[in-house]
Amino acid sequence: MSQMENRVSAQAPFVPPLERTAGAPEPIAANGGLSYLSFDRDGDAGTAAALEDALAQIAEREGQAVLDLIENSPPGPIETRWGPGFRRYAECLEYIRAQNIEAPEGGLALPLRYTIYERPSYSVVSSNALWWDPERVEDARALAKDERDNVRRCLYFPQVMRDARRIGEYHPGLSPTSRECMDRLGVALAHCESACTNFYDAAEVERVFYPEMEKLLLEFYPDATDALVYNHDVFDKDYEGDRTEDQENRNPGVNAAYANLVHNDLNDNSGRVRCRELLTRNLRNFGREQNYTEAEADEKMSRRFLSINLAKPMETVEQNPFVLCAWPSFADQPYINNYRIYDDRVGETTRFTYRPEHEWYWFPRQQPNEVSMLKCYDSITDGSVSRWSFHTACIDHTAPEDARCRKNVVVRSFVFF
Repeated sequence: MSQMENRVSAQAPFVPPLERTAGAPEPIAANGGLSYLSFDRDGDAGTAAALEDALAQIAEREGQAVLDLIENSPPGPIETRWGPGFRRYAECLEYIRAQNIEAPEGGLALPLRYTIYERPSYSVVSSNALWWDPERVEDARALAKDERDNVRRCLYFPQVMRDARRIGEYHPGLSPTSRECMDRLGVALAHCESACTNFYDAAEVERVFYPEMEKLLLEFYPDATDALVYNHDVFDKDYEGDRTEDQENRNPGVNAAYANLVHNDLNDNSGRVRCRELLTRNLRNFGREQNYTEAEADEKMSRRFLSINLAKPMETVEQNPFVLCAWPSFADQPYINNYRIYDDRVGETTRFTYRPEHEWYWFPRQQPNEVSMLKCYDSITDGSVSRWSFHTACIDHTAPEDARCRKNVVVRSFVFF
């Protein structure tokens, strides 16, 4: 019996069904796209299997070959199967200017960073016990190097941002503040005058801002039965206070870095897994406590549910804007799984390779009362609605040198019907 057959034959916990979008290609994923929950060993949620696969892939050295291609290429653009890519932002920006790549009014042509490694990637989170295991020092060293190398297996490519407030100009009759916009494109814009006075106070954010966002979602989807905001992140590069994350006290800390790699937070598997573990176990849930039995959760998830991230600035965004890509421009593109290995779960996020036809949107100088909405998952798979968007942060080269970095709060939610 093969290693994969041995894994599948083991008694496993809840395993999400493979519910891919109709007509979509198979993802670039381990084990044919099966969740690592399929390979649970004595309640480890497949974490041991994921670590084994990560180390086996490193040993194959295909990732090293991609690095060698990048590092051994002569100065200037690197020809890839998707077009010319660049090691540095400045090189890509120079190319954009030389090629006279222009953006429509309110838009901006700039470099965006994509992976060029078409294999699954693995990230072992900092809390994983592996990092302190004296018998796994060599494994830890290899995994840490591979995660650093994942960053190096990315290049900048030229893209055009469109002003999301003008979506109706690109999709006639479509309002960026409508449910229809979210259903068609996977992105939307909402309005919120928050009563939260201190977004660095995690307790106040939970007490005040979470209910505000749940109310906003239920107004946006009036046929929804309920909405659950379950955690948040604060982004502020210039913050001088304590940034420390404290999971026990439900404090996410304050992020100094902006994720400037094209990605999405959920996929076919993790959208269902994350929802069910919130409903039945309250796993890493900072919001309202959930007390569903497994049967009740299954019944609730048998109807439509979706995940939306909502991002609200604390002040006008001047630099490091948050940018979103519209679903129709990549609906036929396979995603590339990234596995985040905890001690008790294997999360799945996704990455994407570059395409010049990706339809990117931003909100120039996004205001504190403007909430950008990004769909991370939708349980409808027949192709009638967007399944998700992908997103990144970027550098606005037209901003003044002293422009302040983005300060915003991002909440994650599920909406049920």
